[in-house]
Amino acid sequence: MEYVYAAMLLHSAENEISEAAVSKVLKAAGVSSDAARVKALVASLDGVDIADAMTTAVAAPAAAAAPAASGGADAPAEEAEEEEEEEDGAGFEGLGSLFG
Repeated sequence: MEYVYAAMLLHSAENEISEAAVSKVLKAAGVSSDAARVKALVASLDGVDIADAMTTAVAAPAAAAAPAASGGADAPAEEAEEEEEEEDGAGFEGLGSLFG
């Protein structure tokens, strides 16, 4: 994730997203970078409208949350909560059997 954050920071500062720039940001943050990963990131961002991608990424969770806010979504939420409660206890039973 640090690599993506470095690219986002460069974009936000209106700087070119290049291998050298990403590496410098990572180094300044105290992250040891892998040149191959930096190169792959820069190559994958070539031709991508980052502002549009960020807007789409922010809008997608909001759009997914909208149906959950409607009145018909109460039953699945309750079922999910019950399943979580059942799963929480199941893990401790398995650990207890390890110690006799």
